[in-house]
Amino acid sequence: MVNTDKIKEAVKLIIEAIGENPEREGLVETPDRIARMYSEIFSGLEEKAETHLSKTFTVENDDLVIEKDIPFYSMCEHHFLPFYGKVHIAYIPSGKVTGLSKLARTVDVFAKRPQLQEKMTADIADAIYDELQAQGALVIIEAEHLCMNMRGIRKPGSKTKTIAARGTLLQDKELKKEVLALIAD
Repeated sequence: MVNTDKIKEAVKLIIEAIGENPEREGLVETPDRIARMYSEIFSGLEEKAETHLSKTFTVENDDLVIEKDIPFYSMCEHHFLPFYGKVHIAYIPSGKVTGLSKLARTVDVFAKRPQLQEKMTADIADAIYDELQAQGALVIIEAEHLCMNMRGIRKPGSKTKTIAARGTLLQDKELKKEVLALIAD
């Protein structure tokens, strides 16, 4: 659980450390606003993907399921700056599927944590593959990182793309190629 009192104290110290007055009119409520914001954007620390993926429906066929362009916002664990973009999910069921909203909720579980994009991609793929006992899972994340845009190298507009494949979508190269083409379409 996020400790908002500690966050407020820390933010006040940061405001002082940069040479600002935390009692100035425009800043006096900032520690509280940031504490509330962190409670929201790090809410995934208190959630588990299985909570969402445990709701399934039986299907008679195991045809490919793709959900594209799921928007997400996360925080880089190295700089505590946002990264954001889209997640694309594909999986081949084994007799059961989950609701489409459950895939988006699973994305949020992992996005709402201090995170690395590479880990988030793998975590979502693992959750879908394991919890749905899917024959195969594939996750692609395309994101823009503010730590790349506004500091350090300063390359706005650059995007990072990560991919994780499990099961048949890792082993069957032709099937993987077909799924990648469908996602790119």
